[in-house]
Amino acid sequence: MSDISNRGYVHPEVLVSTDWLAANLNNAAIRIVESNEDPLLYPSGHIPGAVEVDWTRDLNDPILRDYLQKDSFEALAARIGITPETTVVFYGDKNNWWATYAFWVFQLFGHTNAKILDGGRKKWSDEGREVTREVATYPATAYAAPDRDDSKIRAFRDYVREHIKNGGQLVDVRSPAEFSGEKTHMPEYPQEGVLRGGHIPGAKSVPWARAANEDGTFKDSDALKAIYLGEKNLDPAQETIAYCRIGERSSHTWFVLTYLLGFENVRNYDGSWTEWGNSVGVPIAKGAE
Repeated sequence: MSDISNRGYVHPEVLVSTDWLAANLNNAAIRIVESNEDPLLYPSGHIPGAVEVDWTRDLNDPILRDYLQKDSFEALAARIGITPETTVVFYGDKNNWWATYAFWVFQLFGHTNAKILDGGRKKWSDEGREVTREVATYPATAYAAPDRDDSKIRAFRDYVREHIKNGGQLVDVRSPAEFSGEKTHMPEYPQEGVLRGGHIPGAKSVPWARAANEDGTFKDSDALKAIYLGEKNLDPAQETIAYCRIGERSSHTWFVLTYLLGFENVRNYDGSWTEWGNSVGVPIAKGAE
């Protein structure tokens, strides 16, 4: 795979290579964060110095169907020993599903000093790089976060309803079987959690994994443009909403559109199909595009 800086991304600085990270494992200005779907992966072996941020335990409110609030984010940041000046490098399983999800949540609190390890856990492992079972701990910090800002990169159900009424761009990043309504969850998972199958009317089907290479790295900009601009006719200047089932796969596509292709206004609808497919009074569509 070509060097990240040569792939034509609008913001190549948000990605780091495995070589770069290996050379910066002892850099005190960097905090490596692993975030996975499978909670057994981190304790089984992780990048030396990496801390774990669990998507359910650490990023979601335990009572509300919502993300953590300012005080909880500050406590999380203090626990993993970061300040607003710390460069946080996220990586994880599933070709960085949950890494981009954690990255996105951190953006809600303005932590823009953040990057993604290109290729994630898979590439690091495939290259036979060092891992450890030692759980990293760091001195607690005092992190002053702003209030969570949902206004720019997050979409709620009623916002999506208005968006589709106005003919706005939507990207459904789930599998084709989920999009068509044949399945209500990813094919290899139990079919549960939603009453109706299908997709939001007007959405374009672009499964999230089309943006990734076999080694987990992101495709270059020409390949991504061929998919999103050429094949699906999306306009980078128009507001775009991405969704999946609970917002994790769509955070991957949100990252691709926002940082790699430079779309001007992309929102992640984290309620996604679990909310839309169970909601009273909202329209759905079935079948392929």
